Amino acid sequence: MPETHPATAWALKHMPLTAQAVAELTPVLAGKRLAMCLHVEPKTAALVTLLVRAGVDVRLTGSPGTTHDDVADALAELGVAVFTRRGDGEAEHARNIERVLEVEPDLTLDNGGDLTVSLLGSGTPAGYLGGTEETTTGGIRLRETKARLGKPVVVINDSRLKLLVENEFGVGQSVVQGFLNATNLMVPGMRAAVLGYGPCGKGVADTLSRLGARVSVCDTDPMRALEAILNGHSVGSAAEVVADAQLVFTATGHPGVLGAAELAALRDGAVLAGVGHFAWEIDRAALAEKTVRTVEYGAPSRRTGHVLDDGREIVLLDQGRMLNLTAANGNSIQAMDLGLTLQARSLAAVAAGGLADEVQPVPADVEHRIATDLVAALR
Repeated sequence: MPETHPATAWALKHMPLTAQAVAELTPVLAGKRLAMCLHVEPKTAALVTLLVRAGVDVRLTGSPGTTHDDVADALAELGVAVFTRRGDGEAEHARNIERVLEVEPDLTLDNGGDLTVSLLGSGTPAGYLGGTEETTTGGIRLRETKARLGKPVVVINDSRLKLLVENEFGVGQSVVQGFLNATNLMVPGMRAAVLGYGPCGKGVADTLSRLGARVSVCDTDPMRALEAILNGHSVGSAAEVVADAQLVFTATGHPGVLGAAELAALRDGAVLAGVGHFAWEIDRAALAEKTVRTVEYGAPSRRTGHVLDDGREIVLLDQGRMLNLTAANGNSIQAMDLGLTLQARSLAAVAAGGLADEVQPVPADVEHRIATDLVAALR
C-alpha cells in the first residue's frame, strides 16, 4: 500500500474516536459503495483512509476552493476515486458531483447538500440506503426541497455535541487562525463585527474577544442576541454593527446578509471574511456594482481591495469563502475527530436500517455513546 500522506498520518495519530468507530463498524460498512462530498484535507483523508481499510468503496469530491491538491493526489494513490482540484469553479464542481454519483452509491456523505440534491434530480439507485449531511445549510436545503429521497438522511450539524465541540470551539479557533494567516493583522484592540451568533458565529465572536478584540454582534434571534450581550458583546442591527468595524465576519449560513445597505455602512478599509459553507453571505453582486476598480494585495483573490465609487476601499478575503479552509487547515484535528466519528456512526446507523425515511438529527444513542467516549478521553 502507498505511504500515507504525512499530514494525514499526523491527523490519524490524533483521531482515536474515528479510528475506534470505523473499526467497530467494519462489519456493517464493508463492501458498501460510498459517494462522498467533503472538504478534501488531511482530516477528511484520515476518515477516507480508515474507511478504505475497512473495505468501503469510496468515491470523493470536495468543495470549490478548499481542496488540498496534495492530499487528493495521495488519496488517489491509495486507490480512491477522487474528483476535485482546488482551482475548480462551480461548473467543475457540478461535474465532479456527477462523476461521484456514477458509482450508484449505497450510501452518501454530503456537505452542503449538493450531492444529495443532485441525487434527487437524477434518481436514487435501487440499492440506495440513505446518507448523512454535514452542515446546517445542507439540512435546510434538504428539508425545504419539494422532492423527497424516501430514505433516511442524518444531519450531523443537528447534533448538540457537534455544535458545542466542533462548531463553537473548533470553528472559532480555525476561522481566527485563517484570518491571521490571510492578513498578518493584529487582533487585540481591533473592532470586529460578527453577523450571526449561532454556534459558529459564537465561536468566532468569543475567540476574537478572548484575544482582545472589541466585538459587536448581530443576530435576529432575540435569545441569541441576549446570549451575546451576556457574554460581553455589544448588539445591534447588521448596518449598526458593521458601521464602525474594522473586521467583519459573516456566520449566518444565509445568502445576502451583508447586502447593499450594509455595504453602504462599512467604513473605509473594512476587511470582510466569510465563515458559512457557501460564499453567498456577502452580496458580491452588490459589491461589484459599486466597485470602480480592484487591487490585489498578494495572491489573486486572497486579499482583494474593492475601491468603491465613493472612494472607500473594502477588502474581501478569499472571495467570501470559508476562511478557515481557504487560509488555514480547517477545524482542529480533535474537533474533527468528534465530527467524523458522528459521521461514521451515523452512516452505520443508516446502513443497518431502522431509521425513519426522512431528514433527521443524529440518533440519540449514537450521540450519547460518542459523548461518553469523549468525556472518558478528556478526563
